[in-house]
Amino acid sequence: MKNDLNVRTVGIVGCGLIGMSWAAYYLAKGFAVRATDPVTGAEEKLRAYIDSAWPLLEEMGLEPGADKNDLTFSTDLKESLRGVDFVQENGPERVDLKLKLFKDISDAVGPDVIIASSSSGIPVSNFQTEATNPERILLGHPFNPPHVVPLVEVVGGKLTSAENVTRAVKFYAQIGKKPIRMKKEMKGHIANRIQAAVFREVLYLLDQDAASLADIDIAMAHGPGLRWAILGQFMNANLGGGDAGIKHLLEHLGPAMEGWWADLGRIEHVTPQMAEKAEAGINEILKVHTATDIVAARDNVLLQTLKAKAGDKRLPY
Repeated sequence: MKNDLNVRTVGIVGCGLIGMSWAAYYLAKGFAVRATDPVTGAEEKLRAYIDSAWPLLEEMGLEPGADKNDLTFSTDLKESLRGVDFVQENGPERVDLKLKLFKDISDAVGPDVIIASSSSGIPVSNFQTEATNPERILLGHPFNPPHVVPLVEVVGGKLTSAENVTRAVKFYAQIGKKPIRMKKEMKGHIANRIQAAVFREVLYLLDQDAASLADIDIAMAHGPGLRWAILGQFMNANLGGGDAGIKHLLEHLGPAMEGWWADLGRIEHVTPQMAEKAEAGINEILKVHTATDIVAARDNVLLQTLKAKAGDKRLPY
């Protein structure tokens, strides 16, 4: 796919759930993909995942010339990354492993090749220090599943050049993603911090027997979640303030929200009891609906939502 970085071949390091989804997306956009993972059976699992994701990617619209078989795999990282133009790293969320991994990746690719991490929460500054040319190492954090959900969070570490962050943001936008540029590093980045805040409260509500797990999920999916899929919290709040907008809403509902904030759950640790209660609630749902069907339905509805959003040019983003 045409892009200002002249990327033709993408290296995928780590073929877990996120890495497999990224690989499928890059293939659908017409890139050659060179993937690597040391885990036994990773290649077979990767190819099966791409096969299963391809019909949805076809419906989303393949780039002319896209070929799901334009994929090579090797357990040897250096061999796999030879000649790649861009790297998407998806390794374990451990600083010690990432330090070594980014040194190995940076030694294996050209000196100017941008290396983007899918790290869910670790700041880039924590794992770029031992790499060769650390100014090209940055965050390119997607939202699961990357082959469907457009968001990519981009930010550099202390040693990353601002120019490379700009180049990465433009690259992701040119290949059909919706990148945001963070102004500074934060643990968990942006979307995962918001998600973690909501997760803390739904676990608290479940722990307090405020409602069943299914009803808490219904409250999310059929209430604020519907609006959040179209507009963010700030614009939704602005609309909720009527003609006077967000300032009026904050002034009018601020005291009430302060009371709710004071009553929110103060969970510091996820207890075994919380995990067991959550698992029991999920299992009740899975008695009626299989996880496979739920995933397929989720991705289909996501696709239809994205099409509807793209088709209405009155939306601001």
